[in-house]
Amino acid sequence: MSDENHNDQTNLPLHDKEDVKSNDQNQVKSTNTEPPSKKSKKTNSWKNGLVGGLIGGLVVAALGGGYLLATDDNDLNTDGTVNEQGEVTTTNVSVNVTSDVTEAVTKVEDAVVSVVNMQAKQTSGGLGGAFETQESMQEKDSLETAGEGSGVIYKKDNDTAYVVTNNHVIDGSDAIEVILKDGTKVEAKLIGTDIWTDLAVLSIPAEKVTTVANFGDSETLKVGEPAIAIGSPLGTNFASSVTQGIISAKNRSVETDITGDGVVDWEVTALQTDAAINPGNSGGALINIAGQVIGINSMKISSDTVEGMGFAIPSNDVVSIINQLEANGEVVRPILGISLLDLTEISEQQQDSVLNLPEKVSSGVVVAEVQPGSAAEIGGLEQYDVIVKFNGVEVTDSISLRKEIYASELGKEIEIEYYHDGKLQKTTVTMTAAEKSL
Repeated sequence: MSDENHNDQTNLPLHDKEDVKSNDQNQVKSTNTEPPSKKSKKTNSWKNGLVGGLIGGLVVAALGGGYLLATDDNDLNTDGTVNEQGEVTTTNVSVNVTSDVTEAVTKVEDAVVSVVNMQAKQTSGGLGGAFETQESMQEKDSLETAGEGSGVIYKKDNDTAYVVTNNHVIDGSDAIEVILKDGTKVEAKLIGTDIWTDLAVLSIPAEKVTTVANFGDSETLKVGEPAIAIGSPLGTNFASSVTQGIISAKNRSVETDITGDGVVDWEVTALQTDAAINPGNSGGALINIAGQVIGINSMKISSDTVEGMGFAIPSNDVVSIINQLEANGEVVRPILGISLLDLTEISEQQQDSVLNLPEKVSSGVVVAEVQPGSAAEIGGLEQYDVIVKFNGVEVTDSISLRKEIYASELGKEIEIEYYHDGKLQKTTVTMTAAEKSL
């Protein structure tokens, strides 16, 4: 669309492209999710307090009071509590604290690692150019820690092990370092990443990998059941930290700003937990009482008035994505080939004069632009058409349409209902793959 073809009275603002790419970190509604070393804007909205970057609380469900399974020999063995001078002293205590929780942690803790995002040092000042010495150039090329997160080793194949973490943990990295539980540092290779699910897969040498995690079925989880979080809150100094909570909710929809422009453009379906969440837990394991990974931690609500609201990517979604990242280095998704604009962002005057919509139509997605040769163009969609149904599902905004597009199968014929110049019409399009990763 250009000003040469449409005057100011009829032009609609081009807004959100369906095939958005971004190298920003996964953010939730205008909240900066970059590593802790970078500043974020303050906001009074709880939605704006949702944070992703290197933040993530892995949760554990606590079972009340006497949950520890103690044996009959749990008596206190006291060598003495008060000396001859009446001073208080320490007491040696022998207690069997083996429980389902400790056994679950033991099964997987060696598979949870720290992930370090290394980036080139930023230098400023100096005359540069011909006055730069070899030493100064080497210093400029050196790396420093830009942020830290967590990861989970989930597969070992001969000499290579595979780690899943969050995309925002490694976003913008020039190199990635993985630190095993025993402190061993290894260089990691980025296999693939996906901004829409905030997942990434790394490979590392398997020589010192002793444990790989197993994935549980997140669909069978029950609200209120125990969950255990393992990760590196606040970085490697607190690696392998374990926290407890419960599964607060399943299939929670969380609005996110993928492109970092302050506009919500995606909705993540996540597990909600009440576990304490701190920077550095992102990418770590959320496990069940059997020691299986049921989620990868990704976001939290950061607000003075909110406590215990963290979110993890369900394990079933994780498995689907990491298999694609391993195989292709990316997630191949269908594309319709249009730029999107929510109908609610169009003034009533333009809805009437430009779109010619009936008064009963209050929601939908405006086709702001059609890409040449796309499925949309082949299907007959035109600029300023208003899509109200996709594959039988009502479309209320660009987020709902994008989710339906990405959930459809490549090569499948999809029926679309839309308004063209005020008249309700139907067309069928064949979903094709995007030319590049979305």
